[in-house]
Formats: sequence, C-alpha cells, structure tokens
Amino acid sequence: MNDRLIKITLDEASIKKRSKEAEHEKSVAIADLLDENQFQPMCMSGGPYSLHLSIAEGRLIFDIESEQGSKARAALSIAPLRGVIRDYFMICESYYEALKNAGTRKVEAIDMGRRGVHNEGSEELQSMLKERIKVDFPTARRLFTLICVLHIK
Repeated sequence: MNDRLIKITLDEASIKKRSKEAEHEKSVAIADLLDENQFQPMCMSGGPYSLHLSIAEGRLIFDIESEQGSKARAALSIAPLRGVIRDYFMICESYYEALKNAGTRKVEAIDMGRRGVHNEGSEELQSMLKERIKVDFPTARRLFTLICVLHIK
C-alpha cells in the first residue's frame, strides 16, 4: 500500500530540551508510525510519503513529499488542540510522578486518564485533518504524540 509514511521528521529547532520520557515517547511514536500507518493526502497521489512536522505562527505545518518528488503543505490552526495538549501534559506529569512514588492502582488509574486524554486529542486531530489528509486512528494517535513533543516548553 502506498498511502503511508516512510519517513517522518520534526522541526528540531523549535523543540526545547526534552525529558528522557518525552524523548522515549517521540522515538516510540516515530518507530510505530513507520511500522504501520495510513496516510493519504487528498491533494496528492502516488505515495509513499515523507512528512516534516513543525509549528509556525500558531499553525501546525505538515510538509509532505511523495516518493516521486511531489510536494504539498497543510497548515492547520493549533487552537483546537491547545486545551487537550495542556491537559495531556498535566496528566503526564502526574503519571511520571506516580511511577516514582505511587502504588500500582494509582498508576493504573492515572494511566487510564492519560490514555483517555490522548484519545481525545487524537480524535480531534483526525477530525481537523479529514478534509486534507486521511489518517486512521492509530496514525492520528502517534501524530498527536509528536505534536505534543513539538509543544514541550
């Protein structure tokens, strides 16, 4: 299937120093994306595709290039995701703190909440992309993780 990503990069210049947990999340999201994804830009045909993600002027930028050299850019307002990204960061802090100090039940409860917020962000992203780029839910989840990495301050 050619409607997929074969390369993904992030705008490293805009990313602040990350924790080892955030770096791990980024690495896992990229590896999982490259292993399995559904990515079909509506304005292009003839994948597979490379994707460069960045944020500029409050917009989430998807720079896409096909294997044949065609290029496209999708720029979306980040505003619909801001609240869920903030919530996700707060619950992740609680989760990582709980891993150090809390019992199994508390960690599991926080992790359930973390997954719920992550799913909410993924659904919102999938909805934002639907007219420009068709992605399945697992692809949207991994892309949401990478968008969060771009927002680390």
